[in-house]
Amino acid sequence: MAEEQDFEGDEPEFEGGGGGKKKLLLMVVLPILLILGGAAAAYFTGLADPLLAMISGEAAPEEQAAAPAEGEHAAPAADHAKPAEAAPAAGADSGVGAVFYEMPEMLVNINTAGRTRNFLKIKVSLELTSEADIARIDNVLPRIVDNFQVYLRELRLEDLQGAAGMYRLREELLNRVNAAVRPSQVKDVLFKDMIVQ
Repeated sequence: MAEEQDFEGDEPEFEGGGGGKKKLLLMVVLPILLILGGAAAAYFTGLADPLLAMISGEAAPEEQAAAPAEGEHAAPAADHAKPAEAAPAAGADSGVGAVFYEMPEMLVNINTAGRTRNFLKIKVSLELTSEADIARIDNVLPRIVDNFQVYLRELRLEDLQGAAGMYRLREELLNRVNAAVRPSQVKDVLFKDMIVQ
């Protein structure tokens, strides 16, 4: 009987210890997994590149491409004589040697289910690989605007919500502009202004 009492006394203690182990496991392992998952997401989306470059002492790939070679001078400032909707800008915005092309502001009605109408007002800037691409952009600008407007009109309000929606929008616009300017290449689409009403 004494043995049964010892065994019965140990049993509740064992069950409590198992629950404690589960809690400890959740309180230690879960945060570690979340941190590792966040670090992996930052690495694969490129958000961690500047931090990794700073730690390793190397310049980021964008800075290496944009930095002028020894003895060269930085690209001249933006030409203010061109109209605002097609004025390229170089230099001060994101690094020496970067070339930007201002797209005209677009206002489109987006796809809605009900009778209410929602409008999207968007202004973007294109990051080009070289100043020579400006002439190509000027030649095909109507095609680029048409490609953008056709895509934007099919968007729903839900498609524009959150960071994932903005990332998808950027990728889709980049694909469409690169298809229009081939063989030239646009490096990035930068949002300057975006309003949904």
